[in-house]
Amino acid sequence: MLTYLFEYLEKQYQFPGATLFRFSTFRAGMAILFSLIIATVYGKRIILFLQKQQVGETIRDLGLEGQKQKAGTPTMGGVIIILATLIPVILFARLENIYIILLIFTMLWMGMIGFVDDYIKVFKKNKEGLKGKFKIMGQVVLGLIVGAVLYFHPEVTMRDHDKNMITEQFTVEQVKGEEIKSTMTTVPFFKNNEFDYGYLIEWAGEETKQYAWLLFIPIIILIVTAVSNGANLTDGIDGLAAGSSAIIVFTLGIFALVSGNIIFSDYLDIMYIPRVGELLIFITAFVGALIGFLWYNAFPAQVFMGDTGSLTIGGVIAVIAIIVRKELLIPILCGIFFAESLSVMLQVGYFKYTRKKYGEGRRIFLMSPLHHHYQKKGYHESKIVTRFWIIGILLAIVTVVTLKVR
Repeated sequence: MLTYLFEYLEKQYQFPGATLFRFSTFRAGMAILFSLIIATVYGKRIILFLQKQQVGETIRDLGLEGQKQKAGTPTMGGVIIILATLIPVILFARLENIYIILLIFTMLWMGMIGFVDDYIKVFKKNKEGLKGKFKIMGQVVLGLIVGAVLYFHPEVTMRDHDKNMITEQFTVEQVKGEEIKSTMTTVPFFKNNEFDYGYLIEWAGEETKQYAWLLFIPIIILIVTAVSNGANLTDGIDGLAAGSSAIIVFTLGIFALVSGNIIFSDYLDIMYIPRVGELLIFITAFVGALIGFLWYNAFPAQVFMGDTGSLTIGGVIAVIAIIVRKELLIPILCGIFFAESLSVMLQVGYFKYTRKKYGEGRRIFLMSPLHHHYQKKGYHESKIVTRFWIIGILLAIVTVVTLKVR
């Protein structure tokens, strides 16, 4: 919004300084500044409002140390993250950009699902919240929409790098790369690290590549659902989900910066994605919102994000990764989410298997998700969170290194 205003002033009146608003890095800096201010200053007012409305967390007795003291802590704090992200995005981003539109929709859609879940838990006194099948349905619908937009929308393209060509007159001319529709993505650690989903059905004939969307969209649905649920499971102790997510989103910001810049992408020999540089404004606003929220969510938490926050965070992370064509890096970059989800699947699967075979269920972990296992072992949650953050930083470094290590 402000971008359009300053561009108009520059065009009409040669307004000094308006040119700065052409640069995404300047607008990204303004976005993170505004999101931090909104999350920290106005976040406190939202927490007080939630307390006044008695929007307190209902704690199930899991036998964990310090658990009962958290009863009544305001939840639905994900509203702080959503507002602190969307307001700077509306102010500084180009709202006609298809990727910005997609991310705003993702945040609002997943925020709505999470809000309904928290509302049922708090006001209807139903600890189960929204039924799992409805959550999954909402995630599937989001994945379907995201996949369809990224496959069919004309502005979602890739571009070949500019090349030098020697003419018949032995002069060098630069040939601008052509924008093309593609389902290409990045495979880490391989020299030729670009992979097209169309290759998976190419065996049936060259003409079948036009039906690659039948494979592409279900994969997008799976990724969105998995990452969203992974973030939801990670949100179990103070600061874990918010801090881990900030690390992940910051890393995705690096990928958006280099993938959306023709010079950086050419130097790193990675795919150049036109118009994806605008993501930087959304990402920096999102990082600022997460860090600002962490101010109140760090131990001892003054507010919980609830499913309003955790489902939204996971959905947005998944969509950003897909947009920058780095979704196959998710198992590494989102390793914390992956480990938390895997611990639950292993625990449930092994319990059912042993109950059927031996007549009683057995466990691999003292409790799942994984962070509760370490709580049961006697680790203080602050130590668990800090160590998970360190692991998250290491995984982020490994992810960035894949840009050149092939």
